[in-house]
Amino acid sequence: MIEALRDLGEYLSTALADDLQGQEIGYGQLNLLTTRASLIKVLTLLRDDQNCQFKQLMDITAVDRPEQPDRLELVYNLLSLKLNQRIRVKLTTDERSPVDSVAGVFSSAIWMEREAWDMFGIFFAGHPDLRRILTDYGFEGHPLRKDFPLTGFKEVRYDEQQKRVVYEPVKLQQEFRHFDFLSPWEGMLRLPGDEKAEAEKTQEEGA
Repeated sequence: MIEALRDLGEYLSTALADDLQGQEIGYGQLNLLTTRASLIKVLTLLRDDQNCQFKQLMDITAVDRPEQPDRLELVYNLLSLKLNQRIRVKLTTDERSPVDSVAGVFSSAIWMEREAWDMFGIFFAGHPDLRRILTDYGFEGHPLRKDFPLTGFKEVRYDEQQKRVVYEPVKLQQEFRHFDFLSPWEGMLRLPGDEKAEAEKTQEEGA
């Protein structure tokens, strides 16, 4: 199995010499790293080349790493029934740069890209119907980004008097919207070794 993946990786290194930034084998799959500019070419070759025949797009997902300049990593999972293999294609992008839609290569991408847009805010250029698919109309933000507040920005309830669903801003007694990813209990519990909150308080009082 591993030998077959290595052979495939060597073949793709030649066939896509200018379009791959790297590759590795992990968890029984070949992982390819490409760029926004090369995405369509890479997926088209993986689908049509007789040595590949990855004709099924199983999933499009993403990972948010806010500490990196290109914080969003897109992941395309493909399946080849002919080879009985799966392959994973990855690329990174930032919050503002659009990624070309692959709906012209795999029609199933239409729904998957809508989910990635809804959850992560990744804009897909050329998508035929890019709109939210899981959240409601008028929803603010993208829930699977690491900086999205767990409480959201609005709450939804059914108003018995108005006989309709109404949206209201979330009102909290404490501020939970800004995180530094260091201590989830800061402000509620004093953890051993966590003097950061006290230092910040001292600085604020001295300012």
